Amino acid sequence: MTHSEITMVRIYLTEAGDLQKMLLAKLHDEEKVRGVTVFRGVSGFGRSGVVHSSSLLDLSLDLPLVIEFFDKPEKVKRIMSHLKKLLPPGHVVSWKARINEN
Repeated sequence: MTHSEITMVRIYLTEAGDLQKMLLAKLHDEEKVRGVTVFRGVSGFGRSGVVHSSSLLDLSLDLPLVIEFFDKPEKVKRIMSHLKKLLPPGHVVSWKARINEN
C-alpha cells in the first residue's frame, strides 16, 4: 500500500449567512479539492460563548457547522491564502496526514 502526504483542514462556522455555500462552491467548482465533508452539529459554542443548539422546541437555523477538506499540502496552502480573507480568525485548524493511494 502506498501513501501520499496531504493536509487536512477543518473550518468552524455556523449555519447563519451564506459563507457555507460560498465556501463549498469555491472548494468544489473553483479549487476542485479531493474531498469535502460538511458536518452539522447539534450544539456548540465558540470564543463568544454563545451556545448554538437544537432542541425539539427550537429548530435553530444557526447551528454549528464544520467544513472539512483535504488535498496536497501545496494546494491547500494556496487555497488557504485566499480563504483567510473570508474566514474569521481562529476558525480554521489544519494538520498533516497521509492518505492511502491503493
